[in-house]
Amino acid sequence: MEEQDETSRPVSKSKKVAKEHKEQLQRLQEKDPEFFKFLQEHDKELLEFDDDDIDDDVETDMEDAEMQEDEDVGPDMEDEEEKPSKNVITTEMVDSWCNSIRENGQLGAVRSLMKAFRIACHYGDDAGEESSVKFHIMSSSVFNKIMLFVLSEMDGILRKLLKLPSSGGKKETITDLMHTKQWKKYNHLVKSYLGNSLHVLNQMTDTEMISFTLRRLKFSSLFLAAFPSLLRKYVKAALHFWGTGGGALPVVAFLFLRDLCIRLGSDCLDDCFKGIYKAYILNCHFINAVKLQHIQFLSNCVVELLGVDLPSAYQHAFVFIRQLAMILRDAFNVKTKEAFRKVYEWKFINCLELWTGAVCAYCSEADMKPLAYPLTQIISGVARLVPTARYFPLRLRCVRMLNRIAASTGTFIPVSMLLLDMLEMKELNRPPSGGVGKAVDLRTVLKVSKPTLKTRAFQEACVYSVVEELAEHLAQWSYSVAFFELSFIPSVRLRDFCKSTKVERFRKEMRQLIRQVDANSEFTNERRMSITFQPNNPSASFFLEDEKKAGSSPLSRYVAILRQRARQRNDSLMESSVLVGEKASVFGSKKLPASDEEDDSADEQGATVFSSSSWLPGSASKDKPPKEEKKKKKRRMTQQEVVALEEDIVEDLVLSSDEEDGSMSDAPADEDGSASDVFSSDKDDDLKPVSPREQTKKRKLKNLPKKNVKSHAKQSKKRKRAN
Repeated sequence: MEEQDETSRPVSKSKKVAKEHKEQLQRLQEKDPEFFKFLQEHDKELLEFDDDDIDDDVETDMEDAEMQEDEDVGPDMEDEEEKPSKNVITTEMVDSWCNSIRENGQLGAVRSLMKAFRIACHYGDDAGEESSVKFHIMSSSVFNKIMLFVLSEMDGILRKLLKLPSSGGKKETITDLMHTKQWKKYNHLVKSYLGNSLHVLNQMTDTEMISFTLRRLKFSSLFLAAFPSLLRKYVKAALHFWGTGGGALPVVAFLFLRDLCIRLGSDCLDDCFKGIYKAYILNCHFINAVKLQHIQFLSNCVVELLGVDLPSAYQHAFVFIRQLAMILRDAFNVKTKEAFRKVYEWKFINCLELWTGAVCAYCSEADMKPLAYPLTQIISGVARLVPTARYFPLRLRCVRMLNRIAASTGTFIPVSMLLLDMLEMKELNRPPSGGVGKAVDLRTVLKVSKPTLKTRAFQEACVYSVVEELAEHLAQWSYSVAFFELSFIPSVRLRDFCKSTKVERFRKEMRQLIRQVDANSEFTNERRMSITFQPNNPSASFFLEDEKKAGSSPLSRYVAILRQRARQRNDSLMESSVLVGEKASVFGSKKLPASDEEDDSADEQGATVFSSSSWLPGSASKDKPPKEEKKKKKRRMTQQEVVALEEDIVEDLVLSSDEEDGSMSDAPADEDGSASDVFSSDKDDDLKPVSPREQTKKRKLKNLPKKNVKSHAKQSKKRKRAN
């Protein structure tokens, strides 16, 4: 009885205070009505006081649970064992809170659950804070239940309390809500939910859990308009996950950022634009076959985000493009290796690729179209900065960007001179003196070594790329009235290259391109004879408009064949290298649920994500991993590793069909001699009687990599000499 009296005292006291205050207001209205009217006009909330506002059950659930556990613990037990058994949140407590919220929407249960949610999110933090907390979570099942329910249901609960629509909304709805009584009463619940969710988000390591948490928090991103500090932290966390995450996490993080920009507008646009550009630069310092597709995905995300608000995107793009122009200007003025290195690095080139994609995507908009001219000037300057053969891959990349800008904006860019200058360099005119060489992927390199310049594979890659890009450039103007004049100088220089080159394959390729250019000139000249307007007439832009839509010009058909050939060559290079986007591009094969279907599938996804993991925040630092066995086991090679080993061998053999015919004739004499020595030694070994011990050695040597075979052979020679 005494315990019951003690627990009922605080509740009864609060009720008495509320009744007394209400009676005082009634007396004031009777004694001084003028002052009461003044309060109605200036302090309405004081007069609308209601004793129902005091929640009797704010802490009753927690106190009842504490009393029940105190009764279960016997008085004879030691004091050391009482502390951990008292303060444990059980699954029954969580289920009772969840049921009361679903059935009655009790505010006390909501507050109790939010306290448990805070404890779950801060589990494993410093021990100093744990002493002040009454309750603790000891099992992963309780943690999973709390996290799953709060992340799935709390957005709807908060919207009901604040009298908001069940979904959607913009920044204006929150600014209007912040002046109401409901916001002053329940804003601490919103801040607690968002703040604790951010804390646990930064502690998580599993990508599926982070993806699920971000996907659920996206529905509550509207509330971040009231908390600017939390908004900045969420933007920073989402940018980190977008740039470094694996699987579906980059897509989920990007959708979260895009939703923030759409709903909150100017509050987060500047931070998102600057942050996503910096995150893109951090991820594109280097490019190889693995990162190629991932960087393309990041570039597409940046371009998509810029489309949310094009006027502000133009301001940021202008500043960033100006920075690139200043770096290029310093390189032209200073002319040092360090200045050249700042331009001829992947970070600079990928930024040019990014803004090329942005200008091409929004070229029809009046905001972004003015950026095409300065960007074209920068790309042309980069291509001409160091006009040497070692930077042929970089020049071809610049030409590709210029062709994209010309095709999207419909403006003429003099690209042909950049390509024809490459053909006149001696590295592409003389026969290769460095043998066949490895297949070169020009998309993953900016500069090649001096030995690679002399290889047949590099010459073929460069000449074929020049033909493809030049045909692409001419095909864009194959329906122009002035095509004959435009193609005259390129055709003359192509004929000069056919006369000067000593490689028959290149001569055949150029002759075929010249035939297509001549055929296209006849195609336009025949139709040009029947027109009556002058070249400066605006109707000249509609010349051969129907043929252009049908793509019936000879050059257009020829370019389609060249694109197919380039695609096949790139696919063969991909197969001969590491799998593209091995882990960074897994998201490409996964389909994200639509916004309408997310509510239905959220519970199932969350249940599988949280139930499949026994993870608790901060528990990784406490629990030590089990000791590994000291015995060495044979490592089982995964399928990707087997493919990678096979691809390393195939990489040297991926060449065109013509290479097999002339590979021996193009090889130098010293290489032929070394090859003949190898073949003769193999024949001599076959003629000698071989012991079974030597047979096993040969089998081992076949399985070893090439580098190890040479070292093993040297060791065996030394042993024979010693014997």
